[in-house]
Amino acid sequence: MTLPIALLEKYSQPGPRYTSYPTAPYFTESFGEKEWRAELAQSQQAGRDLSLYVHIPFCDTLCYYCGCNMLATKDYNKASRYLGYLLREIDMLADCAGQGRAVRQLHWGGGTPTYLHPDDIAHLAQHLRSRFTFAPDIEAGCEVDPRELTQAHVSALRAAGFNRLSLGVQDLDDAVQRAVNRVQSEALIRQVLGWMRGEGFNSINMDLMVGLPKQTVASFTHTLDQVIDMAPDRLAVFGYAHVPWMKKHQKLIQETDIPSFEVRLEMQLLMHEKLAQAGYVYIGMDHFAKPGDELVKAQQEKTLYRNFQGYTTHKNCDIYAFGASAISQTDEVYAQNYKRLRDYEAHIDAGHLPVERGLRITRDDKIRRDAISRVMCDLALERKPFADQWGINFEQHFESTLHSLKSLEQDGLVRTTAERIVVTEIGRFFLRNIAMCFDAYLATEQQDKPRYSRTI
Repeated sequence: MTLPIALLEKYSQPGPRYTSYPTAPYFTESFGEKEWRAELAQSQQAGRDLSLYVHIPFCDTLCYYCGCNMLATKDYNKASRYLGYLLREIDMLADCAGQGRAVRQLHWGGGTPTYLHPDDIAHLAQHLRSRFTFAPDIEAGCEVDPRELTQAHVSALRAAGFNRLSLGVQDLDDAVQRAVNRVQSEALIRQVLGWMRGEGFNSINMDLMVGLPKQTVASFTHTLDQVIDMAPDRLAVFGYAHVPWMKKHQKLIQETDIPSFEVRLEMQLLMHEKLAQAGYVYIGMDHFAKPGDELVKAQQEKTLYRNFQGYTTHKNCDIYAFGASAISQTDEVYAQNYKRLRDYEAHIDAGHLPVERGLRITRDDKIRRDAISRVMCDLALERKPFADQWGINFEQHFESTLHSLKSLEQDGLVRTTAERIVVTEIGRFFLRNIAMCFDAYLATEQQDKPRYSRTI
């Protein structure tokens, strides 16, 4: 497969990753605790199953590429203090809307959840189980940083009921690791992977990144070969988002060290080729999995979904999220906690749920969210079934979308017929651009500063 550089440059533009729609920049402070409590009461009555997310914002050291809400510190007292606030927030929300509803999914993210000591991992997990009803077949995942990790951490995660782990690798080349201040040897990764397999984890994801400073096609080829040999069950290969206007620490990266468009493209093509040869199935939007994986089955059965944790098999769940910056979601609203630790803690001290902003979505938002999800998950959108489900005239409702898709079709990214819209093989590289055609907010907004990373 070949992609002209002109095509890459044409579609390399700022755009959302669509872990939500509408996207987080459109959340408003007019939606706060009062509105969230009212929604919690409604969601409790609706009785949908739950997905719980816990945000642990701490890391031992600062990775220069990081785009997460995090705090690099060696002072564990800060984490101990934060844990106390987490437990109180869990109690408040469980009292509002946690009764009798099955928790189907649990995810801890960060930062680095394994920054917590093993005893604190056990304490937090036990507290969650004491306040919510966990399904026997719960999918429980946790992000793991191999640095500073001990076998006791892995044992604590397994004892706490986790059955999926996501291991942050990013790159195995020494020059790249030093350029982003994340040094971790291949031997360390293999040791940690061995601990995980030894504890019985049979679903392990590895995160990699394309476009990091000092990366070359040769160095990335070697990283891919090493990772394929380790045989993780899933891979998430993200494009590095250089957004120093949003993440000031990214200014520590020398922009001259960042690979060119041509090199990034060559690495992405190489990644797809090598992972396909190794037997991995491309899910879409950075994600790959072995053929028997639940994500692959869900995509084949058209039950795959996308939310703030990425691709998931749990579509019809309310997400209750705990911790600074964490975003909750029901079918009707999004609610985001305060990002700054001191604001988050102050609101809990005052007896409030720490919601800083959110959004109640419209019917059109729901329709477009569903369309975007299907494009990014199913890689196709069937017009008549979709129109029948929502009670709309597809051509009228998506008139501007269909107009925007014409140029993408001319460039070979999609195929449109009277029956369906299909993402082509080349179009998989431009899923964000295709989804943007369905976004009613992008068409009307006036940006005075960049909001998003580039799509390529």
